[in-house]
Amino acid sequence: MSRVLRGLFLAMTASMRERQLCSGACRCRPITDWVRGISAGSIKSTSKMSHEREPRHRPGGSSASVRAPRGACNKEKRLECPVCEKQFALRSQLETHLRTHTGGKPFECAVCKQKFTVSGSLRRHLRVHTGENPFECPVCKTKFNRNENLEVHLRTHTGEKPFECTVCRQRFTQSGSLRTHLRTHTGEKPFECTVCRQRFTQSGSLRTHLRIHTGEKPFECSVCKMKFTVSGSLRTHLRTHTGEKPFECTVCKKKFNESGDLRKHLRIHTGEKPFECTVCRQKFSDSGNFRRHLRTHTGEKPFECTVCKKKFNERSNLKKHLRIHTGEKPYECV
Repeated sequence: MSRVLRGLFLAMTASMRERQLCSGACRCRPITDWVRGISAGSIKSTSKMSHEREPRHRPGGSSASVRAPRGACNKEKRLECPVCEKQFALRSQLETHLRTHTGGKPFECAVCKQKFTVSGSLRRHLRVHTGENPFECPVCKTKFNRNENLEVHLRTHTGEKPFECTVCRQRFTQSGSLRTHLRTHTGEKPFECTVCRQRFTQSGSLRTHLRIHTGEKPFECSVCKMKFTVSGSLRTHLRTHTGEKPFECTVCKKKFNESGDLRKHLRIHTGEKPFECTVCRQKFSDSGNFRRHLRTHTGEKPFECTVCKKKFNERSNLKKHLRIHTGEKPYECV
């Protein structure tokens, strides 16, 4: 590869000047001939001619050799990918680009053996192992392992949202957030579960869903060791230990440990009932009450007694029934 490149550079350096001086008597040939027969991983220049290393001729027939002045063909020094014809100014740029065609990943992490196409990607990856965060926010001093992550973070301080949806004009701080949002307009769900074929708009949603099938619960409470499928469930659970209730009703100042509970509570003040039965048109403020109501129409009884197999349409009715088998009498006369 390096010998090919040296030859190409020699040919290109002199090509412009030589075309001006060449009388036609020398053995010029197209650069495409020069690289013909080289494998798909080779490199060619967009310079039009190359000259073989033979005595060059001045106009008038002199056989004295001619040397092109340094820099005479800077405009001609473009290296072209033989696969897709994309052009590059530097050999190193082309060599890196060629790996997108060959799949070459010569840079390997010594810790986890993951491989990378370019050395810069390996350097960034190594920070995962070292914990290095060299990029610091000048406002809040939060540190990041990648400059791109710092740039995105800075928008939380500036309020900048450079990515705009062309459909509804909603703006976003990250291009990825815009791409995900656009799927709400297109209906696209590119991430499919290989087990049940359910599809999702976000890769993160698919990863979370897969835990239903695998039973994985990677988020563990440090207090009681209870495990959860998603990090949000763990955060909510931790409030049962801390007593924190960060969600406050602006009307009556009642506080809640979950945002969903606050949303449901607010409907008491607004009178909103967003859940409507398609059979009898009865409306409900709570989705749980709505689901229970639907069972009066469908006859569904999803709660089954493990002792006698009797079924119930509500969990509370099953709990009451189980006391027949256990003999439990939780209510005492005072």
